[in-house]
Amino acid sequence: MPRARDTDTDDALMAAYAGGDAGAFEILYRRHQAGLYRFVRRLLGTALAAQADEVFQDTWLRVVQSRTRWEPQGATFRTWLYTLAHHRVIDLLRRSGREVAIDAFEDEEDGHAWEPEPGAAWQHWPAPAGAALHGEELAFWRRAGERLLQCLEQLPLPQRSAFLLHHDDGLALDEVARALEVGFETAKTRLRYAMSKLRACMGAYLAPLREPAA
Repeated sequence: MPRARDTDTDDALMAAYAGGDAGAFEILYRRHQAGLYRFVRRLLGTALAAQADEVFQDTWLRVVQSRTRWEPQGATFRTWLYTLAHHRVIDLLRRSGREVAIDAFEDEEDGHAWEPEPGAAWQHWPAPAGAALHGEELAFWRRAGERLLQCLEQLPLPQRSAFLLHHDDGLALDEVARALEVGFETAKTRLRYAMSKLRACMGAYLAPLREPAA
């Protein structure tokens, strides 16, 4: 049997790995390790950041344990991989005593605008105004990214999962639904709520940009 190659598809690599080619697993790991770790880390948030390595490693362990039983069944390998990680995150949250609302949240929208926690707005941030402020502009957007991560942590887990899979990891909405094991409309609703809340959160802290001086 020919050895696995970097150009092989994920499905072909899993088939090769099931047949005893350890090199196929190494290629899969290299291909997906960065995205998977980022997903796990951002899904857990700062409070459980120390457990990110545990969830990451256990997800790959389950890939190893399932190699002879894995079948695509309409989902890509990456979607299946994120499903495994999502299950592990939920298990960890429940084990740590945190409440994980998975089904009830779809009815949470009650017509009241969601607001971020009270705190200091970004009043002293530099407003990008062209090349002369390039260094400040860079710092501005770096801190904007940090604020986005803070806003993400305020989302319920189902909405945060949908946002990360779609916008951070680039999964199509139908793949998001498969990864989260929900219907397409449910995934769409979760993503819509997540986007609405993130816009409100970011808008409360990020002042509009000023036009460059003429």
